[in-house]
Amino acid sequence: MKIGVIGAGKVGTALAHAMKERGLSVVGLCDLQAEALETARGYVGEGPAYTRDAAEVVEAADVIAVTTQDREIRSVAKTLADRFERFDGKLFFHTSGAHPSSELAPLDTKGAILGSLHPLQTFPDIDSGIEALPTTYVLIEGDERALAVLEEIGSTIGHKAVRIDSANKVLYHLSAVVVCNLLSALMYTGEDVMRRIGIDLDPFFPIIEATLKNIETKGPLLALTGPVVRGDAETVAAHLGAIDGMEPVWTVYRALSRVALAMSEERGTLSTEQFDALNRLLEDGEK
Repeated sequence: MKIGVIGAGKVGTALAHAMKERGLSVVGLCDLQAEALETARGYVGEGPAYTRDAAEVVEAADVIAVTTQDREIRSVAKTLADRFERFDGKLFFHTSGAHPSSELAPLDTKGAILGSLHPLQTFPDIDSGIEALPTTYVLIEGDERALAVLEEIGSTIGHKAVRIDSANKVLYHLSAVVVCNLLSALMYTGEDVMRRIGIDLDPFFPIIEATLKNIETKGPLLALTGPVVRGDAETVAAHLGAIDGMEPVWTVYRALSRVALAMSEERGTLSTEQFDALNRLLEDGEK
């Protein structure tokens, strides 16, 4: 199996590095930016061809990873479809979490095998992506002919390859955004409150880590602690009073506290009186 990579950004470079390090044959990387290619060379090393012409990668490889930004995937596929007569026997996969393999549809009419492979991981930079890949689950979908190859690649570079139905890609990606991207947004919101009293995030990392560990071992429902699950309306009222007019903290606090209230109801931790008092507070700010 000869693998080519189109798009030498953070994801493409990290994947190419991981594939080569684990014994897969990476024959070429393509990017329009010469600087990106030089950066990729520093991570992947000599052996693969580094080119600005995607056609060279397609000709040399029988498996081609399109690791560009999501908005460019279909354009890359159309450009390649216009340049080649046939792709019989060649497998193309993209690495978008949100889009199914049909994003590569222009290639399908010329005999290509289509799939997608998405490492369930955050890639703030190449180094952290490389470090995280060995423990990362890799979600795959696509043509039945593609899945066995993608499973081999995913399980080689990551912890485990998991198949997902194409129709579920958007909800899968939404889940990843909530627990990853929006978690960062939540921490930023908390940091906004901390700045007002001269504290940074450092003292909070142990409780953040303990909470994540509890979620991992118990699940989110049983890991929930705090004033809502205890039925402590007085503390919630004090919080709301302290952040009145403080956006976006006010909106985030009320929205997530309503989720916590529903979780508390599911756990059965509150009396009717406690639930009603908290519900009034979180709906209209009145106790």
